[in-house]
Amino acid sequence: MFLGFGWFEKQIPDKSVCALRATPPFRKVRERMGHRAFATGYEVLASTLLALMNLYGVVVGLIVLSLLAVSLSRLGKVKTKADYLVAGRSLPAFVLVFTLLSSWIGSGSLLGGAENAYRHGFAALWQGGGGWAGLLLIYFIAPRARKFAQFTIPDLLEARYNQTARVLGVIAVLFTYTAITSYQLIGGGDILHLIFPDVVTPIMGRYILAGFVIVFTAIAGMSSVAYMDVAIGMLTTVTMLVALPLLAHSAGGWGAVHAALPATHFQVLGDLSGWQALELFLPTCLLMLGNQSMYQKFFSAKSEKDARQAVVGWIIGTVILETIIVAIAVVGSALFPTGEVHARPREILAYSALHGLPGILGAVMMGAIFAKIISTANNYLFSPSTNLVNDVFIRYVRPGAKNKEILLVSRGMVALLGLWALFQSLGTESVLKKTLYAYTIYSAALTPVILAAFFWKRATAAGAVASIAAGTVITVSWERVSGWFPRVVAERDAILPALLVSLLALVIVSLFTKRHAGLVATE
Repeated sequence: MFLGFGWFEKQIPDKSVCALRATPPFRKVRERMGHRAFATGYEVLASTLLALMNLYGVVVGLIVLSLLAVSLSRLGKVKTKADYLVAGRSLPAFVLVFTLLSSWIGSGSLLGGAENAYRHGFAALWQGGGGWAGLLLIYFIAPRARKFAQFTIPDLLEARYNQTARVLGVIAVLFTYTAITSYQLIGGGDILHLIFPDVVTPIMGRYILAGFVIVFTAIAGMSSVAYMDVAIGMLTTVTMLVALPLLAHSAGGWGAVHAALPATHFQVLGDLSGWQALELFLPTCLLMLGNQSMYQKFFSAKSEKDARQAVVGWIIGTVILETIIVAIAVVGSALFPTGEVHARPREILAYSALHGLPGILGAVMMGAIFAKIISTANNYLFSPSTNLVNDVFIRYVRPGAKNKEILLVSRGMVALLGLWALFQSLGTESVLKKTLYAYTIYSAALTPVILAAFFWKRATAAGAVASIAAGTVITVSWERVSGWFPRVVAERDAILPALLVSLLALVIVSLFTKRHAGLVATE
């Protein structure tokens, strides 16, 4: 391991650098440490600097600095609670499109969806297709959500139902969104390890990304998140549109890709059963319909018209980008059917960028994926911190808190929840499994009562509370109790029984109880 100073001179033959050895401070440190210890430390430092000075590292570094610059540029515009939580309700449709796109497509698609596509082919689009169906319905919800003009989903739940529904909503959002943030950290850590394999381990990468995300999110709140998303969304979309045909050409064309893979990779259901496809479709669809981060963006819109226009652009962007992601993963499975990526298929997009594309394009694609993960983590970390501030701190701890105090507490909540998400990431290995689990909690517990708040006047507070509680309990306990049921039921994912019980609780309890005289957003 002892290579001495000659090793460094060979790696960086810059006489000005090597001349540093002759300076008095350099000699003094060497004398105090001892020649061997100093040379070893010098070698470690040199190898670290060299690893960081690769093209991929430079591109990722530039992207991170650019994101930081965007965050700092918005800092001076944040002076009130509304500025921090909903960007002063000033986001135009153009910004909304990209921030909605970035908040939706993160590690769940880039890692979980890509892993699914690597294993099952284009049938993985059932996962994305649930989101597309949800988007079509959201087109009609968006103006109602903007008209309601609140800060969080629990705001809506209390106004429409009662305080208990609000508290249960906060709990569901906290568990779901920190879980989603946690697997963004896993994805970012994997990418940092691929770029710097000798310096950064996957676990160390999670710590580094957690630091990035906490700082970016805390700086300027929703304004920071939204305007970063514009740059990230454009960069990712353009890069992947260029990368797909180049990767397909490297594989020998689409004919060669088709010949190298099982025929099921190109079929509607692939090797999935109808039930398995539904279990991919439903959690994504229902999460989309009840997604607090999405509603928070609508609450931030300039007007109801801007909210609806943004959904049109969001639908187009999501269909294009998620299809490209799956297609790149399918091509990647033909290019790299064995090796380390076969053992960790969630890395197929980043691995394809690193090993299948020309240097600069591969570096930009890697940087775009990394930025997308940061963006999604920002969105899902910011959302639950908003809940703690708006639904707990302002509501119960300091009702009369001034804007300066609220901003300080908001940034503290971002840091605390970021650390909790980091802790969760350290105990998670399967991003796809974690994705579906997080989606299911939210889909079964909150989406039914959120939609009822907008569209079913007969829904009652008691029905909403029963629905949230039932959906959460069934999801969390399904793995433990599923064995009590016949095999045909036990083999099903938690989304089907949890959603069924949640809907039954909402409808039956509402029909047998008196309606709360709260606000209905449709009235």
